[in-house]
Amino acid sequence: MAARTGSVTAQEKVTSVFDRTHEHAVIDDTATLDEQTLTALGYKQQFKRDFSILESFSVSFAVLGLLPSIASTISYSLGYSGTGGAVWGWLIAGLAIQTVGFSMAELCSSMPTAGGLYYASACLAPPGWGPICSWFVGWSNFCGFVTGPCSLNYTLAYMITTAAAISNPDYTAKDWHIYLIFLLILVIQGLIAMQSTKVIGWTNVAGTVWNVIMILIFVIWFPVGSINHPKTNNSHDVWTTFENGTEWPIGWATIMGFLTVIWTMSGYDSPFHLTEECSNSAIASPRAIVMTVQSGLYLGFAIILVVVYTVKDIQDVVAGPYGQPWGSLCLQVLGKKQGLAMFALTMVAQFFCGLGCTVTVSRIVFAYSRDGAIPFSRVWSTVDRRFKTPVYATWGVLSVGALLGLLLFAGPVAINAVFSIGAIGQYTSFTTPIALKLFFNNGRFKPGPWHLGKFSKPLNVIACGWWLLIVPALCFPAYKGKDLTLQTMNWTCLIYGGAMLIAMVWYVVDARKWFKGPRINIEHLDTLTAEDSQASDDGTPGVKKE
Repeated sequence: MAARTGSVTAQEKVTSVFDRTHEHAVIDDTATLDEQTLTALGYKQQFKRDFSILESFSVSFAVLGLLPSIASTISYSLGYSGTGGAVWGWLIAGLAIQTVGFSMAELCSSMPTAGGLYYASACLAPPGWGPICSWFVGWSNFCGFVTGPCSLNYTLAYMITTAAAISNPDYTAKDWHIYLIFLLILVIQGLIAMQSTKVIGWTNVAGTVWNVIMILIFVIWFPVGSINHPKTNNSHDVWTTFENGTEWPIGWATIMGFLTVIWTMSGYDSPFHLTEECSNSAIASPRAIVMTVQSGLYLGFAIILVVVYTVKDIQDVVAGPYGQPWGSLCLQVLGKKQGLAMFALTMVAQFFCGLGCTVTVSRIVFAYSRDGAIPFSRVWSTVDRRFKTPVYATWGVLSVGALLGLLLFAGPVAINAVFSIGAIGQYTSFTTPIALKLFFNNGRFKPGPWHLGKFSKPLNVIACGWWLLIVPALCFPAYKGKDLTLQTMNWTCLIYGGAMLIAMVWYVVDARKWFKGPRINIEHLDTLTAEDSQASDDGTPGVKKE
């Protein structure tokens, strides 16, 4: 390895776990800037950097899956508060989510590593609190994401059987039909997600192109091809009609309906987890995050506008005979033949959404396993020699999805309970490092080349306030009193709280003895003088000096 001068320069560009120790990574001055930056963060380069800003954006945009995501959750915004709640809810929640996305992008530029939010929490936590904060954020993000391949692909399998039932009224979908289709989808996505970074990148670019084309088709086809008269609803009614579908006040019902926006606008941390596969990651990755939340806001709003202007009977959509609100909406607006065609096109977009989620969560599992935070870490952190991707982590994630899918046979309450933790798990992990930066920074945060400047603190404050609002909203059931049953209960609080309780009890009982946060995997380090370094944090892992 080369002289220390280059390593100190790289170190000064990032917020690193080394900031709390007396060590700096010694970096070869002939290495690329991305490799120098990653080494300054404590990790060696293991992936090929074949992602550009386009491929990184494509993965996160695929995870957003605007049309299929809105299709899966439209019953919440429309069903809870009507067209007025759906349209205003998207604007309010979508704008608030921008503050989370921009704040996350700033963290990404300062700490471009696959560990993402988990690594940032370790660096920004108060002295001595790094390990427990990173453990909490890591497991919250894991819980939020690991259910994604299961929920998204189960939804796709259900959409396929729904289309079959619409086409053939004599067909009745069985649970095992849905499960076998679900398994086939998982296998196909696994075969794609295990390929090289270049193949994955271009596959997701194709998915992004398909999603954009689908949105354009939808916003034109739905109002023009409507079989209803008049084809569109009155603007005054659309923007001012609030229909309370819950037993709570209409204001709170509207906030509960934010779930449509929150579920759709999640997964935009994907570029953060793909930074080690992206060139010029300190700039390209945060830009990809911002591009994702911005495009999601505007394109998603266009979809919502078309929905609220064309829907005629909300109750028929929410409680239709097929148990698939989007299918019911397509039939209501376009009729059977055209409605089925639109429904089928949405399924393709849903497939790319599930694929993008699989790629992202496999990188999350790899990053956490690299630091020993997950059982059998040595297996999941292995990078395949041929593809240069975490193949074992990919199939491990899909295996978990296949096991979770078995809950289908226990009934809709069981399977929906698992899916409910995605949004709250992700947004808790999104916001925690932002809050740590805001309240416990004490000069530890070093802005990267992409930063918010004077707007950083105000946006961080709004992002944290947004989390305080949505967490209780995500946990409220629509009904209360005698109408609250096992089927209508919101199990989010119990499932997410139970999962996180197990994780934190594990930490207190055992993991705190061996888990010390991000585990450095480079061997070439240089000890600095006291004047050149900050005081060591007792929560930072030991590192090997050369």
